[in-house]
Amino acid sequence: MSVACGVECVVCFGCSRWAWKRLTYIGSYDSESWPLGEADDFEPVPRACRAILAIYEDDLSQPRFPPAGGYRMDPSAVFKRATYSDTQGQCPPYLIYTDVEHKEIILAIRGLNLSKESDYKVLLDNRLGMQMFDGGFVHCGLLKAATWLLNQEADALRRLWLDRGPEYRLVIAGHSLGSGIAALMSIIVVNHRDRLGGIPRSHVRCYAIAPARCTSLNLAVKYADVIHSVVLQDDFLPRTATPLEYIFGSIFCLPCFLFLVCLRDTFIPERRKLKDPRRLYAPGRMYHIVERKFCRCGRFPPEVRTAIPVEGRFEHIVLSCNTTSDHGIIWIEREAQKALDRIRENAKATTPPPLQKMERKQTFEKEHKDALERAVTLNVPHAVQPTEASTEEDTSEGAFAESQKEETSRSNSKSSGRPNWNELVEKLFDRSESGNLVLKEDANVAVQ
Repeated sequence: MSVACGVECVVCFGCSRWAWKRLTYIGSYDSESWPLGEADDFEPVPRACRAILAIYEDDLSQPRFPPAGGYRMDPSAVFKRATYSDTQGQCPPYLIYTDVEHKEIILAIRGLNLSKESDYKVLLDNRLGMQMFDGGFVHCGLLKAATWLLNQEADALRRLWLDRGPEYRLVIAGHSLGSGIAALMSIIVVNHRDRLGGIPRSHVRCYAIAPARCTSLNLAVKYADVIHSVVLQDDFLPRTATPLEYIFGSIFCLPCFLFLVCLRDTFIPERRKLKDPRRLYAPGRMYHIVERKFCRCGRFPPEVRTAIPVEGRFEHIVLSCNTTSDHGIIWIEREAQKALDRIRENAKATTPPPLQKMERKQTFEKEHKDALERAVTLNVPHAVQPTEASTEEDTSEGAFAESQKEETSRSNSKSSGRPNWNELVEKLFDRSESGNLVLKEDANVAVQ
């Protein structure tokens, strides 16, 4: 009898300890050791959110969703707006916008529409473990949507960048479902920059807002200099490694589903997660907007923390009433703008050191290199050495002029045609006899 009582006490204690740890876990714990973000790095995020919200607007001159900051989009600068009828179910609606003030060419992709069957088809086309790409694994449906979008708009993006000049940046932004498409589209672009007029890698930026898990860990770290993921406090999507089709298939009972996922992930060791090459993660550098703290009611002035984590990359579901509301693009834009204003106010109170931008850039490069080395030491499958992900800075006027000459010669050549992005993506693939996708041995996936 005493043995049975002892076993019961141990079980009850274990369950109580688990319940306490899970129910008291809050989103700020994920990034509590990360350094604070800086204004220059985080400043484009509210604009990216505003560009995504513009897809939902009928009239940009009278927006239904007022801007959180002073930034307003010029309706005359919208190059193209694609609706569901234009995309034919291949990807969500998107918008191409030229921001003259900030010298950016923005391609924004909206998030999941719960009433559109085509969006669910993109999610369901996953085939986890079969889609290997660029030395890692990605979500198959999101990759197909990214490739289709490049086939449609790569020529327009190239012309815009060549016409505007080398100082312009290409910004690809997406929310939720669109964030995965934007991230994979960015990976393809930086591996084939010559197809967009020779745009430098440093001029390509992706902002994945409320990011979907779409890349394996090695790719998430490898492209951290290009892809920036933004997470608001307790958002469930970046924390749920379960395939997307299961998440949104359970949308009407999402709290119950998240609780079961939380219970399951509790018993999966961290080492096992890192060793799984097919486990998908939120891509790139992480920006975490924190505005709530443990045992304190209400929202606090938000702060932004940033890092390139390898271990503990948003692995824990947060059981709170804000898990789903923190996923909304409107809330993210508002809190991102508040956080940016707060960073600027704090910066005014202190005197910035000389050459601050150069030092910050060097810090980011070192942090990226350290993250790549950490992935290698942890034996993360397919992890690359830092030298393979090195970036090149080719932003000179001479290089831009040369790229313009190349574009002119290509346009005048009868043999040159419109690049087929399906074929370019297939350069990273080869189909084995079994039908599974594996990397070509001679594929050059390193950034030139």
